Order: sequence, then structure tokens, then C-alpha cells
Amino acid sequence: MNLLNQAIAHTLPIVPKPVVGYFSARYISGERLEDAVHTVKKLMDQGACATIDVLGEHITRREESTGYAQQYLGVLDAIVREKLDANISLKPTQMGLKLDRNFCLDTVRGIAQAARERGLFVRIDMEDVTCTDDTFWLYQTLLKEGYPVGVVIQAYLRRTDADLDWLIPLKANLRLCKGIYVEPREHAYKDREIIRMNYLHLLERLLQGGCYTGIATHDEEMVWGATRIIRQLGLPRDRYEFQMLLGVDEELRHIIIQGGHKLRVYVPFGRHWYAYSVRRLKENPAMAGYVLKALFKRRYTNGT
Repeated sequence: MNLLNQAIAHTLPIVPKPVVGYFSARYISGERLEDAVHTVKKLMDQGACATIDVLGEHITRREESTGYAQQYLGVLDAIVREKLDANISLKPTQMGLKLDRNFCLDTVRGIAQAARERGLFVRIDMEDVTCTDDTFWLYQTLLKEGYPVGVVIQAYLRRTDADLDWLIPLKANLRLCKGIYVEPREHAYKDREIIRMNYLHLLERLLQGGCYTGIATHDEEMVWGATRIIRQLGLPRDRYEFQMLLGVDEELRHIIIQGGHKLRVYVPFGRHWYAYSVRRLKENPAMAGYVLKALFKRRYTNGT
């Protein structure tokens, strides 16, 4: 990976918001629910399914959580009404986790109840390490109450292997991703090869343990490693799925689908797209380089 592009990626927070928006548009379906519905229908035509996310996180007032919850209820209704092959993903901090975890639990419970009534599923996203324990508490509480929920685990966290010791006996429905938040070395592996090896180690444990697993990766070597594990274990296709982000490596997405594997695409929408967009661009330093070039070109053209 180009070191210059990596350095450029860290300058993104000072790049004007319209420039970030222009280059991150590929990762977001739009600002309206109708945009997400349209995107999911196109994905279904291509043989994929989806998980829909209302963009937003780290609220500061309880009223904000209520607004997001209402949007999610609208998403659930749209999934049923439009006959979409989709579920939903939500962030605990968007539901008030940092304000009061019991308030967050009540809010997410209301959404999970609506999902259960409609025969749908709720994925609880994992955020930074300050949220990990409370997110697992939220997931365990709702699971014990019988709600259709799953959670996310991150391969770059040192703790994750130990977390599987209690998650696997639950036969948890999990999304396994590498992890994208910037964390201290004491919490997260920094070496990319260690993270990749740990990813496949964790995946093998999950699949051997009977956990339905969302294999979330855009790394073709990880896809190859995952399919090798799947073949060795003789797993049926209904025990796992691959997952990818909207706007990332559509060719690999097509290859996975053509291989007969289920593939789910993460489809975010909403007005609060900036934080998500910056994380996506940081994950793709080459794209971040284009952002900076465009910014300099814009300044030069404007004579500033």
C-alpha cells in the first residue's frame, strides 16, 4: 500500500465536506429511504441480498434516538411492503448507548420487537472498544428475550478469540469483519498479516462451532481462505453468507455470487453520512489520494 496515500487518508477530516461527499457517493445509496429501496432492488436483480443501515451515530440527546428508531420502523415496513430480501443493521451509539445503556436497550428492543413481528432480523453493529462490553450486553439481553438479533465481532481486536468461548455455545449469529476503528495497540493488532491470519482462525472456529456467520471481507485472499474452510468442513450454503459494502469491488461481488454463495450488501442511507464516508475513504487510501488531488485542482482552478 502506498505510504503517501496512507498519509493522505489521515488528512480527510480537514477536507471540505462537499468534496468528501462527492467521492464517497458510491458507498451510500442516498439520503432517502426510497434511495435505499431502489438500491436493494437492483442488488436483488444481481443475485444479492442486503442489510439496510440508517446512517448516524454518537447521539447527544435522547430525542435523536427516538427519531432514528422511527426511521428504522419505516425501513422494516418498506422491506415487507416492497418484498425486499433484506434485514437491518444499527449502531448502539445511535440508539443512546453512550447516554444510558438501559435507555438504549429499550429503544433497540422496540425495533427488535417490530422486526420479530415482521419475520425480520436485526444486526447490532460493533463500534469502537469503548462500546464493546455494553454492545455484547445489549446483544445477550435481547437474545435471551427471544429477539431475532445478531452482533458483529472484529478480527483486529486481541480479545475476540476469547469472546468466542462464550459466543459459540450460544450458536450466535455473527458478522465477522476485520475492524475499521483506530484503536490503541493494547487492544488491537496493527500488523495486517496478523489480522488476516486471525480472521481465518476465528472464522474456522465459528463455522466448526455451528454459528451462522456473515463473512464480511473485500479481500480476495480472505474469500479464498474462507471458501477453503467451507469446503473442508463440508458446510451447506445455508450456514454462512459473504458480506460486502456497497460500492466496493463489484467484480468480486459478482464472482462470489457466481460461485453459488449467498452474498449480502451493506446499504446505508441518510443525511448523516459524513463520519461513515470518512471511515470508508480512510479504508481506501488510493481513493483518499484522488480526494486530495481533486481538492488541489479545485483550489487551483478557483485561483485560491
